[in-house]
Amino acid sequence: MSGTAEVHPEATLIPSKLELLAAWLPKQGWFKGTDASDVERIAGFRFVDPYGEVGIETLLVRSGGQVYQVPLTYRSEPLAGAEEFLVGEMEHSVLGHRWAYDGTGDPVYVDELQRVIREGDDEADLNTGAPKSMTVRGSGVVLVSNSTGQMKLYRVVDPAPATNKRVAVGTLEGAWTLDGVERTSLLASLY
Repeated sequence: MSGTAEVHPEATLIPSKLELLAAWLPKQGWFKGTDASDVERIAGFRFVDPYGEVGIETLLVRSGGQVYQVPLTYRSEPLAGAEEFLVGEMEHSVLGHRWAYDGTGDPVYVDELQRVIREGDDEADLNTGAPKSMTVRGSGVVLVSNSTGQMKLYRVVDPAPATNKRVAVGTLEGAWTLDGVERTSLLASLY
């Protein structure tokens, strides 16, 4: 089990996560628009850093009719050598100053995503007891020797991504509700 994620629902963030994403998304090559001022949160899930230092959250956000997967990590100090992955900085009313990174550039996120896929694990529980807006499940990997260690994170998840011709040794799938319709999509593949 992925453990329990420590969240602070009463906290205020300045700027908010969506404000950070509205500025950051249009600069990404995989973003299909030129403006993200309409960005809205659809769902999300958390993983737990085994060392308890880094917040790990994946958001599904919609902008311009596309649903994107954006893994974020939150740190109390800048991540050395990861400037190109910095989404922005924010003030957290409980935890203080935070640096938010695109998770694909943070080794804590990458390691935890690989672990969840390999072990067939799922998302973390929330310490608030609030209902989850999304569930995920790793497939588990039986023949790790076949793995190249390469991973593909699908950024556009609705419409669902086309499957890769290479055979994945493990996957991460997610389920959420969008506009009253239950959706399932491939989120990541391990090769």
